[in-house]
Amino acid sequence: MKYRIEKDSMGELRVPAEALYGAQTQRAVENFPISGLTMPTSFIRALGLVKAACARANRELGLLDTQRAEAIEQAAMRIAQGQHADAFVVDVFQTGSGTSSNMNANEVIARLASQTGVDVHPNDHVNMSQSSNDVIPTTIRVAAVNAIEERLLPALAQLRVVIRRRAVELDGVVKTGRTHLMDAMPVRFGQVLEGWAAQLDESEQRIRDNLPRLRALPQGGTAVGTGINAPTEFSARFCKALSTFAGREFQPMDNFFAGLGAQDAAVEASAQLRGLAIVLTKIANDLRWMNSGPLAGLGEISLPSLQPGSSIMPGKVNPVIPEAVLMVCAQVQGNDATISLAGQSGNFELNVMLPVMAYNLQQSIELLANAMIVLADKAIAGFKVNEDRLVETLARNPILVTALNPVIGYELGAAIAKRAYEENRPLIDVALEMTDLDEARLRELLDPTQLTKGGIQD
Repeated sequence: MKYRIEKDSMGELRVPAEALYGAQTQRAVENFPISGLTMPTSFIRALGLVKAACARANRELGLLDTQRAEAIEQAAMRIAQGQHADAFVVDVFQTGSGTSSNMNANEVIARLASQTGVDVHPNDHVNMSQSSNDVIPTTIRVAAVNAIEERLLPALAQLRVVIRRRAVELDGVVKTGRTHLMDAMPVRFGQVLEGWAAQLDESEQRIRDNLPRLRALPQGGTAVGTGINAPTEFSARFCKALSTFAGREFQPMDNFFAGLGAQDAAVEASAQLRGLAIVLTKIANDLRWMNSGPLAGLGEISLPSLQPGSSIMPGKVNPVIPEAVLMVCAQVQGNDATISLAGQSGNFELNVMLPVMAYNLQQSIELLANAMIVLADKAIAGFKVNEDRLVETLARNPILVTALNPVIGYELGAAIAKRAYEENRPLIDVALEMTDLDEARLRELLDPTQLTKGGIQD
């Protein structure tokens, strides 16, 4: 590999000859050979937007000449569009302020801008009116809003549409309800699926409720929140430019100290993602249980067969999509634990675990979005209901006697249920022997479909 010599305030060092980055990025590469994980592309693209908006604000305020500002803005927008992603090489586990990632962007943008024939310095020009301490917290929020609105919420909507469509299709199908994993009163498939959809409704609302706080940005607070080295109008100008570039509204935070020293909005966002993961865990587990068998399990549904399930047992097919979703949910909850701990690392005027918060938040959003799409398309959209199995188990479910309580009383009902269970007989046969109700009346009272509609049987 060929190298060139670059220099920063600490001296000279070798940088790969073709690299767009410079000395400070190279020092970070050498200092942090820790995980091999770099900042997510979605974060880097948001960082490009932030840098472009800063250049626009500096030009409007007369701090940058038009030629330099436009060169920086155009270079930054190339980053925002996903170009030169391979130039962002700093490990996630770096300085806690994310300074290395900020300088990685400054150096890459300066080099790209300088290729137009303009002299652009990474600190003096690209980083003008900024500090890593406000750039990285701002980018965390911008990246989160972009990913939530562009990826997460559309995926959630897609999943909910599929669930509600299946709920309508299957609303006339009755199955045994279960509490404590034990047989309980009957429910309709439509009710089960509508329950899932309602959980998703609430999750979406909680996520949306957090968005206004993520849209409030601390850019302009510079190093400690006082705004030193940034004009007083910088934050407003920056947010106006960013809103134009991003296609969605952002505004300055009311208090920059809260935006630099703490990351409460990001912690809250992660908590809502954890809540969504818990909803998806319930849905995935319900699917696995209903699909269990096919002979010795519940066998109420059959999920689509997607791949062989065993390297040793021929013919075995496993619920691979729900299992993949469950692993995503576990990862998201682990990410939330990391983000919660990182959120506690706001010491005085700066949080010093920003990169790991950024990485985990973006990963959680991306994982959940992808998981919801495959859950919708490859599991829920195509599962088949085994109606013969449902009818058979309902007929032998002694818990249906609960519907007779208002007519015959709890004690007699319990005796009927016990005998039906012990003798493995249909409930209606035992009830005919132990009550003075005729068969027509019993069939009316014990009609599984009617029992899913609530109210008191009389």
